[in-house]
Amino acid sequence: MKKLVLAYSGGLDTAYCAKYLSKEKGFEVHAVSVNTGGFTPEEIREIETKALALGATTYTSIDAVESFYQQVVKYLIFGNVLRNNTYPLSVSAERIVQAVEIGKYAKKIGAGYIAHGSTGAGNDQVRFDMIFQTMIPEIEIITPIRDNTLSREEEIEYLRSNGVDYSWEKGKYSINRGLWGTSVGGAETLTSDQPLPDTAYPSQLQNNTTQKITLTFQQGELVALDGKTDTPVQNIEKLNALAATYAIGRDIHVGDTIIGIKGRIGFEAAAPLIIIKAHHLLEKHTLSKWQQFQKEQLGNFYGMLLHEGQYLDAVMRNIEAFLTDTQKQVSGEVFVSLHPYRFALEGIQSTHDLMNASFGSYGEMNKGWTAEEAKGFIKILSNSGKIANHVNQQYD
Repeated sequence: MKKLVLAYSGGLDTAYCAKYLSKEKGFEVHAVSVNTGGFTPEEIREIETKALALGATTYTSIDAVESFYQQVVKYLIFGNVLRNNTYPLSVSAERIVQAVEIGKYAKKIGAGYIAHGSTGAGNDQVRFDMIFQTMIPEIEIITPIRDNTLSREEEIEYLRSNGVDYSWEKGKYSINRGLWGTSVGGAETLTSDQPLPDTAYPSQLQNNTTQKITLTFQQGELVALDGKTDTPVQNIEKLNALAATYAIGRDIHVGDTIIGIKGRIGFEAAAPLIIIKAHHLLEKHTLSKWQQFQKEQLGNFYGMLLHEGQYLDAVMRNIEAFLTDTQKQVSGEVFVSLHPYRFALEGIQSTHDLMNASFGSYGEMNKGWTAEEAKGFIKILSNSGKIANHVNQQYD
């Protein structure tokens, strides 16, 4: 039989692919799901049971939470990446790692074909195809949902006619959980004027008190929460569990899809938003003006390329090397207060804090230069403006 690896999530589209490719096309289907933080052990067991019942020869679950952090999330923090100054790239970042892991698995077992359940209308088809074509160009990509332009109803009817009568009723809201945030889609996000209701978000307000916490960073990585050292992944999960009780991190992202249309999606990302903002504040204290400027440009560019499936381009490794180098002095503590629906950054403490210099206090006094030196500096600094104004005889 023809050996095929199927990127399998357990949803309707991939369930259709498993049945259709094994029954109608005669493939030896090896279903693979990649856990980037969204699956519980119970859910994985249920996914496996259904995959095998649908005709898959084998099912494999790849735990990629740690590799997701090491390969992608770490650099999103280093770069303070928020797409359109809003979205921490929760789902798009996951898809890249999932595609890479599935591509590696297909090569490992010697598959001649690889399949996914993406439609022709979204970003994921681009991400999966680009990763696969770059990593494993010798393996043919098969996409039944996209190629046959199938509707949800047609998929359900096919499965029912083949004895598969699971409950495929679509929930009012589509939820996608992962280490770096949860996306929330619904009828409201299909238009431009409606907010998502509170009930659409998976975490509801449980805590009305104010709580102060301390985030400890070591060379840009979150190494402790309230003085308790743990791995960055564990710290992200702990912070998210705590901050989610305050219903922190809700927003709606409006962005440009890879295929050129506008998209709107809700999300809940308590830990990512707190970590990025806290990390950014620490950098303001510990990095030079030009380090911050260049980081902002390259961090934004890194997020753009990641979103659009260009993760395997060599320039991404170049940017990662730059971002890593900028983190040498980004160590210290950031003090944060949690409140219902919001958080506040209260300050930092770091041995690398550039405000600790003895040259002077902003707006108060200085010890490093005289008044005459200051006036001379300002005179020279204004020289180019004086020349331009004299030549053009205008003052704005």
